[in-house]
Amino acid sequence: MGTRVNLGATVRDIITGFSGVVTGRVEYLSGCNQSLVQPRVGDDGTHRGPEWFDEQRLVTDPDVPAIALDNGATPGFDRAAPKR
Repeated sequence: MGTRVNLGATVRDIITGFSGVVTGRVEYLSGCNQSLVQPRVGDDGTHRGPEWFDEQRLVTDPDVPAIALDNGATPGFDRAAPKR
């Protein structure tokens, strides 16, 4: 099993250099776990979408504290996940 990447960590993909905050994570039976990385807003104010990466490609930035959200009062979207 590979290294687990924590939600809220700032990471960088060692292949592409893509970086951002881990906002989602999936674990697969096969062990190829992935993290959803949301980049920060660009210097020009543009928003880029998040991308999924295999966790073995990601390195955590130890100088940036992990982001934690207090979801006690508002725990989420309150709707079921979409069904296909």
